[in-house]
Amino acid sequence: MSASDPTYESVLFVARECFVYRVPPRTSTAGYKAGEWGDMEAFLWKGRLRVMEKGSKCEIRLEDSDTGELFALSPYDISGTSVEPVLDSSRYFVLRVESDQPSGGKKKAYIGMGFQDRSDSFDFNVALQDWTNTLIETFDRLILTLGLVRRQKAAAAGPSDDGQDGLTGPSPHIPAGPKKDFSLKEGETFSIKLPGGGGRKIGGLSSSSASASGSKSSGGGVGFGGLLPPPPSKRG
Repeated sequence: MSASDPTYESVLFVARECFVYRVPPRTSTAGYKAGEWGDMEAFLWKGRLRVMEKGSKCEIRLEDSDTGELFALSPYDISGTSVEPVLDSSRYFVLRVESDQPSGGKKKAYIGMGFQDRSDSFDFNVALQDWTNTLIETFDRLILTLGLVRRQKAAAAGPSDDGQDGLTGPSPHIPAGPKKDFSLKEGETFSIKLPGGGGRKIGGLSSSSASASGSKSSGGGVGFGGLLPPPPSKRG
């Protein structure tokens, strides 16, 4: 039996004594305050708290200290939203508890919970943080493993028919379809504007004129680049 087995349970934290309180409606969006719960000696319930890991899930159980009978259960997930520390004490929290309904749904409620010792509060926080970090690390390893398996399969399969290795597709920057020829054909011309208002036409070269132009260029001429004038000089 391993920790990945959904029936496997392990105890992450145990507090022998905790107290449950009725939580009044929240008065501000900032959070809850234990000072608004009334007399701290007038608690609703007292018993044991256990943080349990079951497979890949975590839950907080409030149980009778003698019989182990379940009083309330708070499922805990990686978001941590089911446990909220209060603003005015490090020993008190608000838990979101759930219970099964006859219709098959879940009934949710919020209760106050507190420890008598600050050491229990500290260990409770650490247990939840350790479980969260372990789960995140497990997810990260799983993602890395899946990526490695994918690369190994692609390497074993070899290049595909289109020349790709299976890991990357064709570049989105290369236009699809056949290549187009934008060179000037024999007899075609186009005009360009030159500084100073002038203009010049450039025509496509025939095979004979292209040979002549090439010979002039090799002999020291400027070739096609001679068509562009130098930039205008600045006048003081």
